[in-house]
Amino acid sequence: METAQEDADRASHGEQRTPSSAEVEAAATGPRRRRVGILLTVAGIVYVLDVITKYLVVAKLTPGQPVHVLGSFLQLTYTRNSGAAFSIGWGYTAVFSLIAMGVVFVILRLARRLYSAPWAVALGLLLGGAIGNLTDRIARAPGLFRGWVVDFIQFPHFAIFNVADAGITCGGVLMVLLAFRGLHPDGTDERRAQPPADPPADAPADSPSAPE
Repeated sequence: METAQEDADRASHGEQRTPSSAEVEAAATGPRRRRVGILLTVAGIVYVLDVITKYLVVAKLTPGQPVHVLGSFLQLTYTRNSGAAFSIGWGYTAVFSLIAMGVVFVILRLARRLYSAPWAVALGLLLGGAIGNLTDRIARAPGLFRGWVVDFIQFPHFAIFNVADAGITCGGVLMVLLAFRGLHPDGTDERRAQPPADPPADAPADSPSAPE
């Protein structure tokens, strides 16, 4: 192992030391702290907001009658959805219930190797949204795993959705951005994991000119 004196000697001569593989790996991974707390906190916030807003919608609004919040730009329209987010796949409630349970299982398994805070936020949004809509499918009429999902947020020329749908969408978009950036759930960053290029070799000294 090189000593500090050797590093100083290299620096005095203008030389650069190539990092070892261990140093490159340490720089790539960063502090190894699990981010399960962030995951569960974000998921809990999304889930609680979803449950509360759906409860208020069911208690206060009449199905199919819009309430204008910002004119025609934002309305609250209580609808019952048997499909996926944004009313996609209408009538396949049982199928989407199984998919949601699979998503929850995969995220909880992945949490054991979750060391990236941005990924914890993304997966937390997805987890909270998946559990929120799954709760509707389990607890609401007409029956177990066939329950209607409550949707109520409506923008012009857009499908009606809920807080859980928004969490799922935002989480999915964030996951794609993180993947393109090269950041993985375990905290490794492909951009930092690349070892620096070797410095160019010193150019050879000019040969002495021939005597005239």
